[in-house]
Amino acid sequence: MTRRELITTAFNASSTADDVLDGVDLSGVRAIVTGASSGIGADTARALAAAGAEVTLAVRDTRAGEAVAAGIAEGGAARRPRVRPLDLASPATISRFVDVWDGPLHVLVNNAGLVTGGPAHTSQGWELQFATNHLGHFALAAGLKNALARGAESRGEARIVSVSSTAHMRSNVDFDDLHFLRRDYDPQLAYAQSKTANSLFAVEATRRWASEGLFTNAVNPGGVATGLQRHFTPAQRNSLAAAEAAGVFRYKTLAQGAATSVVAAVAPEFAHTGGHYLDDAREAYTVPNDADLADHPHGVKEWALDPEAAAALWDISAEETGR
Repeated sequence: MTRRELITTAFNASSTADDVLDGVDLSGVRAIVTGASSGIGADTARALAAAGAEVTLAVRDTRAGEAVAAGIAEGGAARRPRVRPLDLASPATISRFVDVWDGPLHVLVNNAGLVTGGPAHTSQGWELQFATNHLGHFALAAGLKNALARGAESRGEARIVSVSSTAHMRSNVDFDDLHFLRRDYDPQLAYAQSKTANSLFAVEATRRWASEGLFTNAVNPGGVATGLQRHFTPAQRNSLAAAEAAGVFRYKTLAQGAATSVVAAVAPEFAHTGGHYLDDAREAYTVPNDADLADHPHGVKEWALDPEAAAALWDISAEETGR
């Protein structure tokens, strides 16, 4: 079987979100960005709004969200973003967010992420990183699916961006112990598992929803210094420093970190196609599951694109979240 060409764009690791949107008019596009009260999410929202999109910031800290929205408006965006409360570890707040959404949706950027320094579980017994990074975003996307379908009807397609990470290379999804109820808790493995889940979501969401014009891609924003690292343990910080020293990644600016999300959200190269994993503004190459991260910092492991694992994870996620 002939291998298809990977999808490339005119952009690279140094490109910014504004570079991607230069000359692009997003008037009439309605977008939601989760975790947009700071970091990559805030810059993704800023760039989309600057290009004319009607943006909603879905955030836990609405005061911080309002400050971001004000800054975006002051920066010259035609429309001040709306701010809506959303706690991805709380099914009730996800339901409230979905219930009040009105009208079509064209772009959903599942950007929010959580890193814990030790074991933590929700009231449902879900490991907190998996609950926030994957299950919450799964429930949000499923709840907004009809709105996305309406968006696809009006513009020909709708897109979901699932923000993953190079960390996915450290762990597959452990279907025998998703929530670390039996194995020793390792925050790095828990985070890595959730990031693999983010990629698998893109695979199965596209398989299920592409016929309705909904396409989902996973992205690796790259190494960006954000509030995500505030709960890192000394071991995690040492691991990050070692990876940087080994050249596994270099730190990007926030605008550079947002670029790949924006490519997945609006670039014509990714129109009507999904289930891909993007790195540095283009589709990443696939590496074996035993590949060393240090040798392939811009690859995606086979387990993160495995259609059977993606289907199994979807079924479990739907059962756990009731979506």
